[in-house]
Amino acid sequence: MTVNITLIVLMAAFFAAGIYLLLERSLTRVLLGLILLGNGANILILATSGPSGRSPLYTAGTPAEEYTDSLPQALILTAIVITFAVTAFMLGIIYRSWVLGRVDDVQDDPEDRRVADQDSYDYEDDADIIADTTEFSEAEDPSAAAAADRAGRTEGPR
Repeated sequence: MTVNITLIVLMAAFFAAGIYLLLERSLTRVLLGLILLGNGANILILATSGPSGRSPLYTAGTPAEEYTDSLPQALILTAIVITFAVTAFMLGIIYRSWVLGRVDDVQDDPEDRRVADQDSYDYEDDADIIADTTEFSEAEDPSAAAAADRAGRTEGPR
């Protein structure tokens, strides 16, 4: 099996350009990146599907090596449909963003920015835990605790 080097280079260029465009803040460029990634995936399936052959229909006396596999064709068709659906969904998102804000860029959320500026040490998650500490006390009977909770005799915040 020989692979066409042109298809491999074209596929690599589509993947590289698609990933680059996905990292942009403009929704239109993200859409173009998704389209390029979909086309790159189609070319990848086409390049790895093997050499071209005859019809996949069986005729008597023809050796099996001369037939082509129809599975890559079905996979490419499925990938085209999925890419079309994602494109339509992204066009709806882009249109809604344009109608609401007259902007195509993804805006920074002030809360996300505040969280990103915080110290990365979390006192609850990063605290030292003693190895023999458990969630439940070994001396306490779970059924007695449940009965006390139902009776409203437990202490602590509600």
